[in-house]
Amino acid sequence: MAAAHVNPTRMELTQLKRKLGTAMRGHKLLKDKRDELMRQFLDLVRENKVLRERVEQGIQSANKNFVLARAVMSDETLKTAFLAPKQEVFLETDVKNVMSVEIPQFHYKTRTSDANDIYSYGFAFTSADLDDAVKSLADILPDMLKLAECEKACQMMATEIEKTRRRVNALEHVMIPEMQENIRYITMKLDENERSTQVRLMKVKDMMLEQTHHYSSRYDRQAARDEAVQES
Repeated sequence: MAAAHVNPTRMELTQLKRKLGTAMRGHKLLKDKRDELMRQFLDLVRENKVLRERVEQGIQSANKNFVLARAVMSDETLKTAFLAPKQEVFLETDVKNVMSVEIPQFHYKTRTSDANDIYSYGFAFTSADLDDAVKSLADILPDMLKLAECEKACQMMATEIEKTRRRVNALEHVMIPEMQENIRYITMKLDENERSTQVRLMKVKDMMLEQTHHYSSRYDRQAARDEAVQES
């Protein structure tokens, strides 16, 4: 049923048809956006799965090496080894626009380019297992940043997909059918008004003929014609 506030005028009909055309185009664009977001979201989910498995494997390996290092080293020696780190890591953030979603991107750089600066201790009083643990953590740092970036992108894209899906459903099931129903209602009203106008014009024409020929009604005119035919 058409909305009660709709005015059945030709101007309103033109505006509704224009809005319907815009809504149809917007509906198609939003559906295309939703489908592309879903495709990229699934690619990110697969990438996230691979990265998480790699990072978990690296952290597990680093933990094993730390356990072995603590088994052969005293706690004081282990704490002293990490008191004065030689290397620093600087993290920079950026954003990438993907289908109107600003996905974060992480970039890092170290204070020095020497790979051996990750070891903040001497090798005389430490275990080789500790070296392996530190090396494992250093190796998985890029994957950890990439994993954080990928997971945040998945969260943001999932939110955008849900918003887009709601808009598509609102257009498809509420707004477009309502505008189509209003257009049918106004068209029916305009046709009805046109028929009423034709009937009034015909009535006015009959009244003018009655006044001109002094006939009180259409039936009197027919009776006058029949009488004229009989006299002839």
